[in-house]
Amino acid sequence: MDLSTLLLVLLVIFIVIVFYFITIYNRLQSLKNGAFATLSQIRVAMKKRLDMVEQLVDMVKSYAHFEKETLENITSMRTDLSSAQPRDIRKINSDSLSLLADIRAVAENYPALKTSDAVINTMNAIRDVEDEISRHRYTYNNIIQEINTKIDTFPSSFIASSARLAKQDYLSFEEDELRRAGYLTSEEIEPRRPEAGWN
Repeated sequence: MDLSTLLLVLLVIFIVIVFYFITIYNRLQSLKNGAFATLSQIRVAMKKRLDMVEQLVDMVKSYAHFEKETLENITSMRTDLSSAQPRDIRKINSDSLSLLADIRAVAENYPALKTSDAVINTMNAIRDVEDEISRHRYTYNNIIQEINTKIDTFPSSFIASSARLAKQDYLSFEEDELRRAGYLTSEEIEPRRPEAGWN
Protein backbone atom coordinates (compact mmCIF):
# COMPACT_ATOMS: atom_id res chain seq x y z
CA MET A 1 0.00 0.00 0.00
CA ASP A 2 1.53 3.28 -1.07
CA LEU A 3 1.48 6.48 0.99
CA SER A 4 -1.38 8.17 -0.92
CA THR A 5 -3.66 5.12 -0.43
CA LEU A 6 -2.79 4.99 3.28
CA LEU A 7 -3.56 8.70 3.65
CA LEU A 8 -6.86 8.21 1.82
CA VAL A 9 -7.83 5.31 4.12
CA LEU A 10 -6.89 7.37 7.21
CA LEU A 11 -8.90 10.32 5.90
CA VAL A 12 -11.96 8.11 5.33
CA ILE A 13 -11.62 6.66 8.86
CA PHE A 14 -11.28 10.17 10.30
CA ILE A 15 -14.37 11.39 8.40
CA VAL A 16 -16.39 8.36 9.59
CA ILE A 17 -15.35 9.00 13.22
CA VAL A 18 -16.16 12.72 12.99
CA PHE A 19 -19.51 11.94 11.35
CA TYR A 20 -20.30 9.40 14.09
CA PHE A 21 -19.44 11.90 16.85
CA ILE A 22 -21.56 14.60 15.21
CA THR A 23 -24.47 12.16 14.86
CA ILE A 24 -24.29 11.12 18.53
CA TYR A 25 -23.94 14.74 19.67
CA ASN A 26 -26.96 15.81 17.60
CA ARG A 27 -28.98 12.86 18.91
CA LEU A 28 -28.17 13.80 22.52
CA GLN A 29 -29.17 17.41 21.89
CA SER A 30 -32.37 16.27 20.19
CA LEU A 31 -33.22 14.02 23.16
CA LYS A 32 -32.48 16.84 25.62
CA ASN A 33 -34.78 19.19 23.71
CA GLY A 34 -37.45 16.47 23.53
CA ALA A 35 -37.24 15.98 27.30
CA PHE A 36 -37.66 19.73 27.89
CA ALA A 37 -40.63 19.89 25.50
CA THR A 38 -42.31 16.87 27.11
CA LEU A 39 -41.72 18.27 30.60
CA SER A 40 -43.37 21.47 29.42
CA GLN A 41 -46.40 19.47 28.21
CA ILE A 42 -46.62 17.80 31.64
CA ARG A 43 -46.60 21.23 33.30
CA VAL A 44 -49.40 22.46 31.00
CA ALA A 45 -51.53 19.36 31.71
CA MET A 46 -50.96 19.71 35.46
CA LYS A 47 -52.00 23.38 35.28
CA LYS A 48 -55.20 22.26 33.56
CA ARG A 49 -55.80 19.79 36.38
CA LEU A 50 -55.24 22.50 39.00
CA ASP A 51 -57.71 24.78 37.19
CA MET A 52 -60.31 22.01 37.35
CA VAL A 53 -59.55 21.29 41.01
CA GLU A 54 -60.13 24.98 41.69
CA GLN A 55 -63.49 24.73 39.88
CA LEU A 56 -64.38 21.74 42.06
CA VAL A 57 -63.50 23.69 45.21
CA ASP A 58 -65.92 26.42 44.04
CA MET A 59 -68.63 23.80 43.46
CA VAL A 60 -68.30 22.09 46.84
CA LYS A 61 -67.49 25.04 49.11
CA SER A 62 -71.18 25.56 49.89
CA TYR A 63 -71.21 21.99 51.28
CA ALA A 64 -67.87 22.01 53.09
CA HIS A 65 -65.57 24.60 54.58
CA PHE A 66 -62.50 25.21 52.44
CA GLU A 67 -60.06 27.68 53.88
CA LYS A 68 -58.83 30.65 51.90
CA GLU A 69 -55.46 28.92 52.22
CA THR A 70 -56.69 26.10 49.94
CA LEU A 71 -57.25 28.45 47.01
CA GLU A 72 -53.97 30.21 47.77
CA ASN A 73 -52.21 26.81 47.65
CA ILE A 74 -53.77 26.05 44.27
CA THR A 75 -52.62 29.43 42.92
CA SER A 76 -49.14 28.85 44.36
CA MET A 77 -48.91 25.36 42.82
CA ARG A 78 -50.01 26.74 39.45
CA THR A 79 -47.33 29.46 39.63
CA ASP A 80 -44.62 26.99 40.74
CA LEU A 81 -45.38 24.71 37.79
CA SER A 82 -44.08 27.21 35.25
CA SER A 83 -40.47 26.49 36.20
CA ALA A 84 -40.89 23.16 38.04
CA GLN A 85 -38.29 20.45 37.58
CA PRO A 86 -39.10 16.72 38.01
CA ARG A 87 -38.53 16.81 41.80
CA ASP A 88 -40.86 19.84 42.15
CA ILE A 89 -43.46 18.28 39.87
CA ARG A 90 -43.60 15.19 42.12
CA LYS A 91 -44.41 17.41 45.14
CA ILE A 92 -47.01 19.48 43.26
CA ASN A 93 -48.61 16.28 41.95
CA SER A 94 -48.80 14.80 45.44
CA ASP A 95 -50.29 17.99 46.93
CA SER A 96 -52.88 18.41 44.17
CA LEU A 97 -53.96 14.75 44.36
CA SER A 98 -54.31 15.06 48.13
CA LEU A 99 -56.60 18.06 47.66
CA LEU A 100 -58.56 16.20 44.99
CA ALA A 101 -59.02 13.25 47.38
CA ASP A 102 -60.43 15.66 50.00
CA ILE A 103 -62.91 17.03 47.46
CA ARG A 104 -63.96 13.52 46.41
CA ALA A 105 -64.53 12.64 50.08
CA VAL A 106 -66.80 15.68 50.46
CA ALA A 107 -68.71 14.74 47.28
CA GLU A 108 -69.24 11.18 48.58
CA ASN A 109 -70.95 12.56 51.72
CA TYR A 110 -73.48 14.69 49.81
CA PRO A 111 -75.73 12.84 47.33
CA ALA A 112 -76.83 16.07 45.60
CA LEU A 113 -73.19 17.00 45.04
CA LYS A 114 -72.18 13.48 44.06
CA THR A 115 -74.84 13.36 41.32
CA SER A 116 -74.34 16.95 40.12
CA ASP A 117 -73.68 17.06 36.37
CA ALA A 118 -71.10 19.81 36.82
CA VAL A 119 -69.15 17.80 39.41
CA ILE A 120 -69.37 14.58 37.37
CA ASN A 121 -68.24 16.34 34.17
CA THR A 122 -65.34 18.03 35.94
CA MET A 123 -64.25 14.76 37.57
CA ASN A 124 -64.35 13.06 34.14
CA ALA A 125 -62.33 15.92 32.64
CA ILE A 126 -59.77 15.53 35.44
CA ARG A 127 -59.56 11.80 34.67
CA ASP A 128 -58.83 12.65 31.01
CA VAL A 129 -56.10 15.07 32.09
CA GLU A 130 -54.64 12.34 34.36
CA ASP A 131 -54.38 10.09 31.30
CA GLU A 132 -52.70 12.91 29.38
CA ILE A 133 -50.18 13.44 32.20
CA SER A 134 -49.48 9.69 32.28
CA ARG A 135 -48.82 9.59 28.52
CA HIS A 136 -46.46 12.57 28.70
CA ARG A 137 -44.65 11.09 31.70
CA TYR A 138 -44.22 7.79 29.84
CA THR A 139 -42.71 9.66 26.87
CA TYR A 140 -40.50 11.76 29.14
CA ASN A 141 -39.17 8.72 31.02
CA ASN A 142 -38.41 6.92 27.74
CA ILE A 143 -36.42 9.92 26.53
CA ILE A 144 -34.56 10.14 29.85
CA GLN A 145 -33.79 6.42 29.71
CA GLU A 146 -32.21 6.85 26.27
CA ILE A 147 -30.20 9.88 27.42
CA ASN A 148 -28.98 8.06 30.56
CA THR A 149 -28.08 4.96 28.54
CA LYS A 150 -26.03 7.03 26.12
CA ILE A 151 -24.31 8.76 29.04
CA ASP A 152 -23.48 5.36 30.56
CA THR A 153 -22.14 3.72 27.38
CA PHE A 154 -18.94 4.29 25.44
CA PRO A 155 -18.20 6.18 23.18
CA SER A 156 -21.37 8.25 23.57
CA SER A 157 -20.42 8.83 27.23
CA PHE A 158 -17.32 10.69 26.03
CA ILE A 159 -19.44 12.89 23.75
CA ALA A 160 -22.01 13.49 26.52
CA SER A 161 -19.35 14.56 29.00
CA SER A 162 -17.76 16.91 26.47
CA ALA A 163 -21.25 18.40 25.88
CA ARG A 164 -21.65 18.66 29.69
CA LEU A 165 -24.73 16.45 29.74
CA ALA A 166 -25.45 14.80 33.08
CA LYS A 167 -27.76 11.90 33.90
CA GLN A 168 -31.36 12.99 34.45
CA ASP A 169 -33.94 11.93 37.03
CA TYR A 170 -36.98 9.96 35.96
CA LEU A 171 -40.37 11.48 36.64
CA SER A 172 -42.14 9.00 38.86
CA PHE A 173 -44.94 9.81 41.26
CA GLU A 174 -45.37 8.29 44.71
CA GLU A 175 -48.53 6.38 43.75
CA ASP A 176 -46.67 4.80 40.81
CA GLU A 177 -44.02 3.46 43.15
CA LEU A 178 -46.68 2.13 45.55
CA ARG A 179 -48.62 0.53 42.69
CA ARG A 180 -45.47 -1.06 41.26
CA ALA A 181 -44.66 -2.52 44.68
CA GLY A 182 -48.20 -3.94 44.96
CA TYR A 183 -49.34 -1.55 47.70
CA LEU A 184 -51.85 0.37 45.62
CA THR A 185 -54.41 -0.45 42.96
CA SER A 186 -55.99 2.06 40.57
CA GLU A 187 -59.20 2.30 42.59
CA GLU A 188 -57.54 2.88 45.95
CA ILE A 189 -56.50 6.16 47.49
CA GLU A 190 -54.86 4.66 50.58
CA PRO A 191 -51.95 2.18 50.33
CA ARG A 192 -52.46 -1.41 51.41
CA ARG A 193 -50.17 -4.34 52.12
CA PRO A 194 -49.37 -6.40 49.04
CA GLU A 195 -50.81 -9.90 48.96
CA ALA A 196 -48.23 -12.61 49.41
CA GLY A 197 -48.61 -15.65 47.20
CA TRP A 198 -47.44 -18.94 48.64
CA ASN A 199 -46.74 -21.90 46.39
